[in-house]
Amino acid sequence: MSLYDLWMMRLKSKSVVFLYLVIFFALTITSCKSKKIITDSSKSKAVSSGSIKERYASLLNVKERELQNEKLYRFIDSWMGVPHRSGGMDKKGVDCSGFTFLLEKEVYNRDLPRTARTMADKVKRKYEQDLEEGDLVFFDFDGQKFSHVGVYLHNNKFVHASTSKGVIISDLKDPWYYKYFTRAGSVKP
Repeated sequence: MSLYDLWMMRLKSKSVVFLYLVIFFALTITSCKSKKIITDSSKSKAVSSGSIKERYASLLNVKERELQNEKLYRFIDSWMGVPHRSGGMDKKGVDCSGFTFLLEKEVYNRDLPRTARTMADKVKRKYEQDLEEGDLVFFDFDGQKFSHVGVYLHNNKFVHASTSKGVIISDLKDPWYYKYFTRAGSVKP
């Protein structure tokens, strides 16, 4: 065996050791538990410390006591970042009406139809300045009436399953959303 061959074997064995170390450290870093980060997609504000109420109050720019339903924010927190999947109704993927359907069922114990279009028929209409936590907001995308739905939170913020970013919090006054905003209201009893 030549000196070159010995040198190449040694180099390969060092490369293998280096590769194992890189994989080990990558797995160690990614397996650490981290606090959930919630973001407002419209302003890239991220909050990662504090209780559920502290985090969402900070994100929504309200006092903690204004968050009426902690169960709502726990539900949102558990779904934040779940990807969009048309027709989906689980944490592998969910669409806007599936997310709203599940939220209304689990948080408010209300049965709603499964599609945004039929949900729109089940709300008592409100002006946007009268919206309250838990009200539904509807949008007309691609020329289709009531093709998207979300749940209003506070200060023009709403949670929904975006087709590009999954479950996120957005701002109703964001020009892109606002131009498609068509209806809002509370679910009829």
